[in-house]
Amino acid sequence: MTYLQERKLTGWLYLAPFVVAFTTFVIVPIGVSLWLSVMRFDLTSRESVSFVGLQNFQDALKDDYFWQAMKATLWFAVLMIPSMLILALSLALGMHAMNRGRNVVRAMLFLPGMFNVAVAGILWQWFYNGEFGLFNFWLKGAGLAPQPWLSDRGFAMPSIVLMSLWWSVGGTSVVILAALQQIPKQIFEAATLDGAAYFPLLSKITLPLLRPVLMFVVVTNTIGAFQVFGQPFLLTRGGPELSTRGVVQYIYETAFNNYRMGYGAAMSWLLFLVIALFALVQYRFLRRGHQ
Repeated sequence: MTYLQERKLTGWLYLAPFVVAFTTFVIVPIGVSLWLSVMRFDLTSRESVSFVGLQNFQDALKDDYFWQAMKATLWFAVLMIPSMLILALSLALGMHAMNRGRNVVRAMLFLPGMFNVAVAGILWQWFYNGEFGLFNFWLKGAGLAPQPWLSDRGFAMPSIVLMSLWWSVGGTSVVILAALQQIPKQIFEAATLDGAAYFPLLSKITLPLLRPVLMFVVVTNTIGAFQVFGQPFLLTRGGPELSTRGVVQYIYETAFNNYRMGYGAAMSWLLFLVIALFALVQYRFLRRGHQ
């Protein structure tokens, strides 16, 4: 065997574990879900598995519960994505301007993201508890009336968004901070010598140079927002009146509680198409503004 052949074989041997894992846990599940989406696969029925074509997709598009779940998911995304972008950018700009203590603040912001969603959900259940929760304790101490954080339709989704921001804003702000630190200081020094104030520097130099990173942040947070599951499932179980039950939770309940695997797979593919559409629109819009 020649040296080049040995080198090629060595490369494939190094790649083999990843290829096997990727095929097993990504490619095969995608293929199975696509197969299930066109099949009648109901574990509660005595009928055998049968091919139904696009019937599951048609049923989903006529399902009021599916559209109600999609509406709740969109409402979460509308509240979450702008809030995340503004808050993470503000925190990143603040840390970038710090001369001391930046690493401490960065670690404190990143710390909540190290908790899994179950731990964060249990913690915020206590914060929002109507009888002995921390937030209502503070309101009572200030002489204000306690609020139904998770039991009122008007409060439930904003409360979930607040918990989600606390849990995930640290990672996003650190990404933006890393991009800020890559901008050459000479650019700001030259603009300052020309008499540019802070806000013109921000709008004319900082934000345009951050556009690729902001595009990445917006697209990834959009994908995450449409896949929200753990936060509403732990805090409200989709209530009150299904106002916080997102599409992923409805898919989970359909497939694993009601055992309608084919129908759940079809809805998951519809969700994938919605996410891909929103991500593509955002990418085209942000990229066109960059040109």
